[in-house]
Amino acid sequence: MKRILTALLLFCSIMTVAIAQMVNPVKWDITTKQEGNTLIITYSAKIDNGWHLYNMNVPEGGPVKTSLTFETLKGAKLQGPSHFVSGKPITKYDDAFGMELTYYEGSAALQQKIRLTGGDYTIEGYLTYMSCCDGMCTPPTNEEFSFTGSFEAEKPADTEQQPVAIEGTDSADASSTDGANPDSIAVPAEPTSVSTSDLWTPVIDQLEAYADGSSKGDDSGRAHSWWYILIAGFIAGLVALITPCVWPMIPMTVSFFLKRTKDRNKSIKDAVTYGISIIVIYVGLGLLITVIFGASALNSLATNAVFNIIFFLLLVVFALSFFGAFELTLPESWTTKLDEKADATTGLLSIFFMAFTLCLVSFSCTGPIIGTLLVEAATSGSMLYPAIGMFGFALALSLPFTLFAMFPSMLQSMPSSGGWLNMVKVVLGFCELALAFKFLSVADLAYGWRILDRETFLAIWIVIFALCGMYLLGWIRLPHDDDPDPSDRVSVTQLMLALVCFSFSVYMVPGLWGAPCKAISAFTPPMSTQDFKLGEEAITTYHSYEEGMEAAQRAGKPVLVDFSGFGCVNCRKMEAAVWTAPEVKNIIENDYILIELMVDDKTALPGGTEVVTENGKQVKLRTIGDKWSYLQRSKFGANAQPFYVLLDGKGNPLNGSYSYDEDIDAYVNFLKTGLTNYKR
Repeated sequence: MKRILTALLLFCSIMTVAIAQMVNPVKWDITTKQEGNTLIITYSAKIDNGWHLYNMNVPEGGPVKTSLTFETLKGAKLQGPSHFVSGKPITKYDDAFGMELTYYEGSAALQQKIRLTGGDYTIEGYLTYMSCCDGMCTPPTNEEFSFTGSFEAEKPADTEQQPVAIEGTDSADASSTDGANPDSIAVPAEPTSVSTSDLWTPVIDQLEAYADGSSKGDDSGRAHSWWYILIAGFIAGLVALITPCVWPMIPMTVSFFLKRTKDRNKSIKDAVTYGISIIVIYVGLGLLITVIFGASALNSLATNAVFNIIFFLLLVVFALSFFGAFELTLPESWTTKLDEKADATTGLLSIFFMAFTLCLVSFSCTGPIIGTLLVEAATSGSMLYPAIGMFGFALALSLPFTLFAMFPSMLQSMPSSGGWLNMVKVVLGFCELALAFKFLSVADLAYGWRILDRETFLAIWIVIFALCGMYLLGWIRLPHDDDPDPSDRVSVTQLMLALVCFSFSVYMVPGLWGAPCKAISAFTPPMSTQDFKLGEEAITTYHSYEEGMEAAQRAGKPVLVDFSGFGCVNCRKMEAAVWTAPEVKNIIENDYILIELMVDDKTALPGGTEVVTENGKQVKLRTIGDKWSYLQRSKFGANAQPFYVLLDGKGNPLNGSYSYDEDIDAYVNFLKTGLTNYKR
């Protein structure tokens, strides 16, 4: 089959988010001009070569259109719809979106006319746009704007009050948006201020004052994650070794080093250098991701719905490539040039180019594994995780080349290449496909689509791993499998792996009726999305901070506030491993009011945008998740999840905070200490 993707496009897909943080293909210049009582706002865009900006009319299901949102209009009213006034519109059929789209290249400008009604005026809002080039798009981006001033309206000649006539409207709808296009302009409720009551008063110092050892900080969870990423990278490297692209190259490469020189010590030295070069190449890729992303962006990726959808699609592509639908390969010219470089140079540089050639040649198998590892590392919240993960991967990948060069007799014990290598790829494809739905679940929960509830998610996983078991037993054949031979028998390894897959599928079946399935709780949607449950009812939970605190005051109980997230893996682990423990569940259910606040909830605030001041700057809270994230930062001085605090009815802490730690005894002690302090 024709090679359908080049390495450039694949790495662009892997690092879509990173590139979006690194480049800014559209630069905006926002200017105003006043003509009488009309203020003309012009938004001029300068678009980088190769990129394009979509217009204000995009069919449903297409990319994000360019639109204006006016959040504050004081002393002013919209006059007509916004529209592009310069730039040459280009209309073409877009294969990626499957529809005809209109966009602008080079430069473009749109305008919005505002009618000033007299006196001081304030105009605030933001412009939303999305830009694309061949093979990638930036995420939807907001360009904020704010204008203030004063305009004295002319007084009428006579003193009798007369109706005001506005062009394009009659006096009956003079208070409307004057024909504004509802698809491109939204005017939400006027911003309000977040409450400054005692419930929102910062208690950071009080939390820090609790130093009795019952609280758990972020360090324990972070240390665990460092090891987790390193081990995950090492395991990914071991898996990459037994793929058809890498395994056959081990004896070939080691034999080359042994024949290159008769000095065995020098051949071992060359092999060690070769292994170190592989590590340097892959760690360099991890550091590149780190530099491009930055720490703040990495911390938000895990719960960002748009990027989780991108990751879902990316992993589906990887799975299809492993199934044999197509092959992800690099341009042959790349490997040819590197081969020429390796031949033309000598010494360490020659060995480095040989290692680079291995990375490129094996890309069709290692690319999807690397991509999955980088996605997992990048969304784990630390700027060093991509480099740590790639170090583990490269270490595992380089070890065989070094060891076999030191002990060449071990080469004779290596299994020969065969159909089992292709079977490894297919099994990896099933794993990639299952993992993809974990990322789709995050987006589904954040936007409240409810298309991937817990039982739906489990049903998909049950089918995926059952099919994997069938494939291992030879009941399913894929296009790039060898023709079946009647004399073939299922190996013991295949049988054992098939038993694991079928057992895992059976294990998940009770989850369709509400069983906790603790082993996979970190991946499945929360139990609250389960439509049908047998057994015990879930703990009564409030999802509004104010409502929960009011309930606590009425009941005379302390409060457990759980700052969580739909995409928070460790939150699901705590709920499945700790909250289901009888002693923990009884205390929470009987002695506390539970408030669960999702910091990545994309639901718009019911009362419109709220404006707060944080670190001397005004911050706009547009979604419920924004509000709870601000509460966690401002009142408790934290921004990681899970994050648990115990409060009395007035919002004062009863103990230190508690973060990710699956120690049930420690959590029970945390809750009991809060109860003791509450009774005092």
